[in-house]
Amino acid sequence: MIDEIMADARTRMERSLDALRQAFGKIRTGRAHPSLIEAVPVSCYGQDSPLSQVASITVEDARCLVVRVWDRSLVPNVEKAIMKSSLGLQPNAAGEVIRVPLPDLTAETRKGYTRQARQEAEQAKVAVRNIRRDALAEFKRLAKDKQIGEDDERRSQEAVQKITDSFVQQVDQILAAKENDLMVIQ
Repeated sequence: MIDEIMADARTRMERSLDALRQAFGKIRTGRAHPSLIEAVPVSCYGQDSPLSQVASITVEDARCLVVRVWDRSLVPNVEKAIMKSSLGLQPNAAGEVIRVPLPDLTAETRKGYTRQARQEAEQAKVAVRNIRRDALAEFKRLAKDKQIGEDDERRSQEAVQKITDSFVQQVDQILAAKENDLMVIQ
C-alpha cells in the first residue's frame, strides 16, 4: 500500500517535469526549434488543428524553420496562424513550403522569456509539492485507520520528502539550462 502511494507520487511528479519541459519547448530561445510552432492552432477543414498535424516542421539553420504543408490549399491558413501566434514571427510562403525566420532576441525579450520560464518552473514546483501533500495526507489516513504503524508513516513521509526534494532539484536544473539557453547570444 505504501509502495503504491510512493509509485503514484513519483509518476505524477515525473508528469509534472514532462509538462515543464513541454512548456519550456514553447519558450523561444536564440535557436530555431520545431516545438516553437508545432502547437500553433491552424484552421483547417472547419476546425482548429495543431500545426504539427497539417505540416512537417524542420530546422533549416539556427535561425530558420521550414514548414512543409501536406495540403497545398492550407498554406494561407498556416501562414496566418503563424502570424497570429504570440511569437512575433513573419513567415514567407513559397509554394507549399513556408520559411519562418526567427528574429534576434533583444535583451528585453530575453528577460521577458526568462521571467516566463521562472513562472513555469515555479508552477512545476507547486505541482510537485501538491503531490507530496496528497501522499502525506494518504499516509495520515492510513495511520488513522490503523492500516500502517506510526513508524511506517514517519518513514514514508521522509521518503516522500526525499523524492520531492529530488524533483524540485531537477526543476531547478531544467530552469538553469533554459535560462542559460535564453541568455546565450548567437
